[in-house]
This record gives sequence, structure tokens and C-alpha cells, in this order.
Amino acid sequence: MSAEFIIGLASAAVTTILKASVPLLLLALTVGLIVSIFQATTQIQEQTLAFIPKIIAVFLGLLIFGEWILTVLVDFAYSLLNNLHRYIG
Repeated sequence: MSAEFIIGLASAAVTTILKASVPLLLLALTVGLIVSIFQATTQIQEQTLAFIPKIIAVFLGLLIFGEWILTVLVDFAYSLLNNLHRYIG
């Protein structure tokens, strides 16, 4: 195995991780921004108000995007295991 091959494999793994996590991260970021704007306008400084809506949004995002995320991860694992003979030899 060459260094380029390992770097390419690591790059594919990081790309897969980013592709799988971006929908939930964007959802949490959007909800956090909305809650922060609400807190700033109403001057409510309750710390738990920022976490609970984000947790609920991420759980709902998992229900909505869960199948797609699982498909992305399974496709990467399938391609990795399907080409395992090339990696070893």
C-alpha cells in the first residue's frame, strides 16, 4: 500500500463522515441561531432554553434523515469491505 492510497482512503472516510453528519449539524445550527435570536430579543438568559430545542431538532432530524445517513454509511462500508482483497494484497 502506498501513501497516496492510504491518504485517498482516509479522504473518502472523512468525506463520508461529513456527508452523514452535515444534515444534523445544519439543523442544530439553524435551531440554535433561532433560539439565540429569540433569547436576545426577549432578554431571556436561561441556559437550558438553548439545549432542549436543539436536542429535539436533532432527534427529529434523525427520524427524517436517518435512512439516508444509514445508506451513506452502509455504502461506504460495503465498498470498503468489497475491496478488502485489494487492500491486503
